[in-house]
Amino acid sequence: MKKFTTLLIGCSLALAGAAFAQQPDDQASPGEKKHGKKAQAAEAQSGAAEGRQGKAETGAAANAANPQGAGARQHGAANAQAPQQGRKGQAGAGATTDVSGQAQTGTAPADAKGHAQKRSRGMSAGADTNAAPNAATSTNTTAQQPKGAKAGSSTSAMTQPRQAGKGRAASKPAPQQVQQIKKQHASFRAQPRPQQVPAVTFNQNYRIQNSERWQGPQYEVFRSYHPERHDAGWYRSHYSRVELIGGGYYYFNNGYWYPAWGFNPSAEYYAYDAPIYVGHTAEPPDRVIADVQAVLQNMGYYKGEVDGLLGPLTRQALTEYQADQGLVATAVIDEPTLASLGMS
Repeated sequence: MKKFTTLLIGCSLALAGAAFAQQPDDQASPGEKKHGKKAQAAEAQSGAAEGRQGKAETGAAANAANPQGAGARQHGAANAQAPQQGRKGQAGAGATTDVSGQAQTGTAPADAKGHAQKRSRGMSAGADTNAAPNAATSTNTTAQQPKGAKAGSSTSAMTQPRQAGKGRAASKPAPQQVQQIKKQHASFRAQPRPQQVPAVTFNQNYRIQNSERWQGPQYEVFRSYHPERHDAGWYRSHYSRVELIGGGYYYFNNGYWYPAWGFNPSAEYYAYDAPIYVGHTAEPPDRVIADVQAVLQNMGYYKGEVDGLLGPLTRQALTEYQADQGLVATAVIDEPTLASLGMS
């Protein structure tokens, strides 16, 4: 019994001791409890910082193993932060970003700087390359439009007669010069030159080439012309003027001279078979041809002699002059050509 009591007392004391040992935690003051929580939070933050530092060291080790990848990631982070930094003004030039996303000022890593410099040089080169074609285009546009030219001037220039070719005068002779030439030829008489200017033969089916395309009443006589052969009596009964000019007989009708085929079979030298316009003054055709040859010679179109014959060189000069003046290229002396030369 005594032993049982002793054992019971011992157990009670043990329980009382255990309860007493737990009492300081349960009965601690509020200040002591608050201080204990701050200590635990500080330890938690310290552990988190150590974890971040460990991750940063791990990332730094990885960057050391792959510098290009690290530079690219840092460059991408810097690009991502650039707009936000510009808006908020929180970070200056050269700011980078740490692992926690906080902006840090300082010098960028060497790899990131090199990558940024290469990219900057590439962008500059691209800008220069793109600017070059634009500059060339603007230069060409300026060159095409003369300074001070009015809008639409190039379009209107295309409708103007082409400019005189090499060795030709830029303008027509003055009226005084034309009158002087006509005075020099007041007594001019053409002579046959069969060796230099071969004669044409009679062909009743002959038609002036391309004359069907010449539009307008001033070209009607050329469109309708066809050679006719008659004797001298027939011509004298139909026309008041029939003259021997340059080796062949011509008759005058309504401002034109025509070859009088058959008037005298022994005098049928004609350099060209076509009407020749002289106007109602009825000047002899060889004199008018000589005037035209002299004027075209002064302008650089005619290269032959002034002989009063409508030969190949004269017809070529007429064709070129008519084309340059925007006239119908008839290769003969017609009313528009004589008026253009100031001789009508």
